[in-house]
Formats: sequence, C-alpha cells, structure tokens
Amino acid sequence: MTDRAVPRRRVRARTLLGMSGAVAVLALGGVWLGQGVDRANAVSDAPQTARAKKEQQQEQRDRASASADFAPGAARELPGVRDCGYGEPLLEPKIITLSCANGGAVASDIEWDTYAADKAEGDGVVLVSSGANGSARTSFPARLTLSRPRKVDGMPAFTSVEVVYTGLTPAGKTTETYSIT
Repeated sequence: MTDRAVPRRRVRARTLLGMSGAVAVLALGGVWLGQGVDRANAVSDAPQTARAKKEQQQEQRDRASASADFAPGAARELPGVRDCGYGEPLLEPKIITLSCANGGAVASDIEWDTYAADKAEGDGVVLVSSGANGSARTSFPARLTLSRPRKVDGMPAFTSVEVVYTGLTPAGKTTETYSIT
C-alpha cells in the first residue's frame, strides 16, 4: 500500500480559500447588520399612524395638564360625553347614544383621531334600529364630530355631535346633527 501525498500547495490553497470565504461572510454580515440599524431608524422616521398621533396628542395633553396643575387658575379640563344627559361625562367614549328618546340610533366602535377642549373627531359606525322592538339593525360607517362644549351640571361636556356618513346613508341623509345633553 502506498500513502497518497497531498501537495502542500493544495492544502494552503484550500485554507486560503476557506479563510477568504469566512472574511467575506463576516464583511457581508456587518453590512447587513448596519442596514438593520438604518431600517430601524427609517421606521422611527416614518409617517405616524392615526393611533400614534393620538398617543402623541395625549402625551402633550398630559404634559400640559401637569404643568397647568402648578399654574394658578390655568387648569382646563377636557369635556366628555354624557349618555343621554345622565352620569359623569366620559372622555373618548366608544359608544354614544344619538337618539335618546327611543335608542334608535347609536354610534359605536368609535376611534378618535383628535380629542381637544373645543372639538373631537373620529370614525365609527352608526347602528340604526328598525322593525318591532328595534330588532333589525343596520350599520352605516360615519365620521363623528363632537362640538359645543359647555358646563353641564358643573362638568365640561360636549353638547352636539355631527354625523357625516361615509358610505350608504339611512333615509338618504348624508349629514345629521344630534343634541347630546
């Protein structure tokens, strides 16, 4: 039996080739990781969603409220919405009864884009009841605007809501205004 001798040049060439490959992989990995940091910065610099804007506005209101607590006479409360004129006003309610006499129209699933001392705007769905005992409900997407803030029973509350339907409308009306005191 004879031993096969491998020339030293081939061993060195393989070693050199392997080392070159390892260096290339490490270099490419560094470039890829560097781009990952750039992608993270790009995400933080991207335009904000409605929810992010809402959170940012809430933080600004919280900061303003905190600073107003230390300034004499500067505190200003945000108005809420009272359910058909009863109870404590709720801030950024998810549901508003629009027709209190019979409960035939209710705004629900409301997502507020802005909520300030003079006006609030958001999107939701208006459920309109029809039929005996309100059994048949039809839903209509709508844009809601709260306005006319007033002191009601000593508490700030919005007293009007404008509903602008964004698709199909009940009874052909595109806009309705309700008193919610």
